[in-house]
Amino acid sequence: MARSLSEIRERSRARAQARAAARAELKNTAYEIFIGALSILSIVNLLLVYLVAGDSALELVLSVMNALFSAIFLGDFLYRIFTAPSAMQYFFRGFGWADLLASLPFPQFKILRLFRLLRVFRLLRELGPRTVWTTLIHDRANSALMTLLLMGILVLQFGSISILYVEEDAEGANITSASDALWYTVVTISTVGYGDQYPVTNAGRLIGTLIIVVGVGIFGTFTGYLANLFLGPRKAADDAETDADTSAPADDADAAADEAAPPSIADHAAKGVAAGAVAGAVKAGAEASAPGAPIFAEDVPLSGHPDPASRDDDAERLRTLLAQQEETMAEIRKLLTSTAL
Repeated sequence: MARSLSEIRERSRARAQARAAARAELKNTAYEIFIGALSILSIVNLLLVYLVAGDSALELVLSVMNALFSAIFLGDFLYRIFTAPSAMQYFFRGFGWADLLASLPFPQFKILRLFRLLRVFRLLRELGPRTVWTTLIHDRANSALMTLLLMGILVLQFGSISILYVEEDAEGANITSASDALWYTVVTISTVGYGDQYPVTNAGRLIGTLIIVVGVGIFGTFTGYLANLFLGPRKAADDAETDADTSAPADDADAAADEAAPPSIADHAAKGVAAGAVAGAVKAGAEASAPGAPIFAEDVPLSGHPDPASRDDDAERLRTLLAQQEETMAEIRKLLTSTAL
């Protein structure tokens, strides 16, 4: 039993260490998913190049997209190596060398993009699907931006291929080459719409409508992201200054915390002391009010013969004691009231 408990603790500790290492290596959940999706798409493009062999227009579109992927992956390699805790460990043990070779514009090295895909899968698996989903929900700005960037890349590739396939042989078409298709897609996504290239078929117009809708979403989200990026730090600083100005002193904060905290043993002890003091005062009052008890100074037996000066001193001391008793009872009532609240 003890061995099984120790094994469970060791497994939990190893699991926690693995998740901590994954978090340290993970740049951003949405960004990692974006890079993983691009890795899959780039590998799919390697297969499409062989499938469309002989069609120069489609080959040119895929070549342009592969060049774009190479630039993105090169930027990803530089980002990782400059932000890694250990650049040497990332390069040699984290397959950084494979990331570098896969980002170069050489077809022989593009298959090495599988290492990037495997790393993304490993990192996300270490975190767990629930953690990944929670992170994506809380980081809505980056998640939306990466999603729309991925959609933009997908639309740029498959929109260009589709519009070229539909319009290339149509009567009166002006989108007849790969450059025409790419130019039309880029201009439409950016919502510029020069009008020099346009579809003439119904299928082409439907594709153009979808590209316009995606383009509006991408640039609207990108504008909001930039606004949040530039205005966010200033807003955080203003919030920090406001919190510093409106914060209460330490004593007030401690008092508020004590009031909000549940009654402790010290609170119950204070209540007990107050109740005991009240009971003692009530008992003393009852004894003082008993028949035959001396109340005034004249009734108090004095040692020796009755001296008027001594009686006056005793009366003054009695009045002082009564005043002190009234003050004590007032304090006890105040304490009981605050304790009841």
